[in-house]
Amino acid sequence: MATQDGSEEVVMETEATLKEPQPLCEIVGKGNAEVLETVSRTDNAGESSSTQDPTVSNGDDSDEGKEMVDVKIIWNKNKYDLKIPLDGTGAKLKERIHSLTGLPPAMQKVMYKGLLPEDKTLREIKVTNGAKIMVVGSTINDVLAVNTPKEVIQQEVKAEENKKEPLCRQKQHRKVLDKGKPEDIMPSVKGTKERLPTVPLAGMYNKSGGKVRLTFKLEQDQLWIGTKERTEKIPMGSIKHVVTEPIEGHEDYHMMAFQLGPTEASQYWVYWVPIQFVDAIKDTVLGKWQYF
Repeated sequence: MATQDGSEEVVMETEATLKEPQPLCEIVGKGNAEVLETVSRTDNAGESSSTQDPTVSNGDDSDEGKEMVDVKIIWNKNKYDLKIPLDGTGAKLKERIHSLTGLPPAMQKVMYKGLLPEDKTLREIKVTNGAKIMVVGSTINDVLAVNTPKEVIQQEVKAEENKKEPLCRQKQHRKVLDKGKPEDIMPSVKGTKERLPTVPLAGMYNKSGGKVRLTFKLEQDQLWIGTKERTEKIPMGSIKHVVTEPIEGHEDYHMMAFQLGPTEASQYWVYWVPIQFVDAIKDTVLGKWQYF
């Protein structure tokens, strides 16, 4: 710029005037503190602004400042110590149990003075320090690992044990057999097979020790099981299986079971069946009528 005396005046511009705002992309790579300082000092217009440091929220997961309660979680013979907010709900407790045990909340049954409600707080249900909270349930892996229910396995083991022991020695049959051979039982004939008699087979015992008779109605395809109280008329086609075994010490007589349903629990036991009729009874009931 020229002055009145013809000299030139050199005008120095300030560094702040010449300096362009620094793009944010050039700031990347600086430390967090330096970045925040730069953003705070300079905006797109080159003016100062007051950007605050961002904060990270933990939502409801933070237990800071909350009243806590110490409880003991007992699950699957394992014990876990847990500190949890007293004003947390039963649903929140299930989530914490999940993190401890791996047991999904939907598969948990939590017990504390009864079934623990999910919508109430631990304060409302009066959970105190040292309280023991029982948890029942299986993880998905546990469920998948179980191929056969425990009860079924036990029944199969028991059945296998029973097979090793003669039926006539088993306690459930001994109470009948120990009464001895009925006085009015039909005589047995060893070494022969006879057709079914035209009269009922009588004088035998049933499982309760009462007298029972068997009548075979071939024209109606029925087996009549008669006792003093009543007569049951059973279609032979509904009998699933017939079990027989000689009575120890009296091998000329058999104990016999008619399975009336799908399981062995439906067996109807008859004791002291004369040996000469055993094969004819089995063949007749199972559909192989024999006419000698």
